[in-house]
Parts: sequence; structure tokens; C-alpha cells
Amino acid sequence: MQEELNLNEEEIGGYSHPGGKLRELGAEELSDAELLAIIIGTGTAERPAIKIAEEILAKFGSFLGMAGRRFEEFETIKGLGDVKIHRIAATLEIARRVLRAVE
Repeated sequence: MQEELNLNEEEIGGYSHPGGKLRELGAEELSDAELLAIIIGTGTAERPAIKIAEEILAKFGSFLGMAGRRFEEFETIKGLGDVKIHRIAATLEIARRVLRAVE
């Protein structure tokens, strides 16, 4: 499974995937990149999901900076295809709806 996810333990603090860290320590202990890597799921042969997540955050600055962006802006990031972009967009929409519900 580790090869499939293209992650190694050194990249995520001794865990073979950020999901293991989430299970053991809780979501609040994960970095933004680790949370995003879980949403992305898998990387590519050249780039692990955590590196793709780090590039997304570097490009947009934060989760808030990602909100409302056009799909084309995400497509410029190597390793992101339609399915991964759809997952990100759906997650951001869920967060928006939760915030609207608690206001």
C-alpha cells in the first residue's frame, strides 16, 4: 500500500500515510498538507500525494485561498486530474456549507 500511495515514512513523521497519523493522533494534529494529501488520495509515479498537496498550498496560500478557484487553475499542478480536483472542490463546498449552517 505504501508504494501505491507514493509516500514514505520520512515525509510524514514516521507514518506510512497521513491517514495513519489521523487515526492515531486525530485530525487536529495533521498539517494542512497532510489533510489535503488524504483528500487527494494517491500521488503519481513521480510525486507523492503530500508533495502535490504542498504545491497546491504554495500556489494558493491556504484552504481559503483555494476556495472558489476555477478548475483550470488546479489543472496546472502536475499530478492533479479531474477526479482529484473534484474531490478538492467537493470538500471545500462541504466546508462552506458547514460554516453557513453554524452562522
